[in-house]
Amino acid sequence: MVKRKIIKIDEEKCNGCGKCVPNCPEGALQIIDGKARLVGELLCDGLGACIGNCPEGAIIVEERQAQEYSERKVIENVVKAGKNTIVAHLKHLKEHGQHDYLRQAQEYMKENNITVVCDDGDKPSLPCGCPGTMTKDFRGKTNETAEEAPTVAIKSELCQWPTQLHLLSPNAPYFQDCDLLIAADCVAFAYANFHKRFLKGKALAMFCPKLDTAMDMYLEKLTAIIRDNNVKSITAVKMEVPCCYGALKLTEEALKKSGKNIVIRECTISIRGEIA
Repeated sequence: MVKRKIIKIDEEKCNGCGKCVPNCPEGALQIIDGKARLVGELLCDGLGACIGNCPEGAIIVEERQAQEYSERKVIENVVKAGKNTIVAHLKHLKEHGQHDYLRQAQEYMKENNITVVCDDGDKPSLPCGCPGTMTKDFRGKTNETAEEAPTVAIKSELCQWPTQLHLLSPNAPYFQDCDLLIAADCVAFAYANFHKRFLKGKALAMFCPKLDTAMDMYLEKLTAIIRDNNVKSITAVKMEVPCCYGALKLTEEALKKSGKNIVIRECTISIRGEIA
């Protein structure tokens, strides 16, 4: 334990909106039981990037005894979320003059053969704003790794309605003895082979971890779906943008609260519609 700056969350002010979560470059925040929580002191650098995104003023930075920040633990967490999250984290370190942490992150990436090459060729480019909302135009560009489009009409593999988590009932018959697919809502638009590769034979729950506001209700509903049905498998599919990492976090938390022991199969889709 060392005395250092670290965030503090006022639970009385926090309304669980979740706006702070995608704006923590270290992945140190989660919405748990309807409130923002610091999931690990060693993940919080104390710089307070999340503060400006809290509409209730529920987050402050204080100086107290806490676990020492670990950049290696943070970068291990960050690289799982894909290229854009890595870029956002390195940008965060650079802008705040955290050169030692930046060096540690780059050393970890080098040791693990992780290279981030951005649109302008820099390693990495450090764009302004949220990397998940950067404007990109793909018109006229060939996606060389994409699967060829079918020459005949294909059938939908959707076997239920509704699909949006907000509207789903945990007692719906299609959840009993199901293989459960939890998907961020952009996935089906980005990945052309979504029906055949992911949806076929599965019950679907979809939502947006960035724009949907009912995350506490989502957590309880998803927990009930897993707990109260004989769910045989869980597949979680998200986009590579940083805010979409919340889809996996919500799935993990719901599984933990359900008391079940099921392996989550995770997949990330790039903004070019490729499996990352």
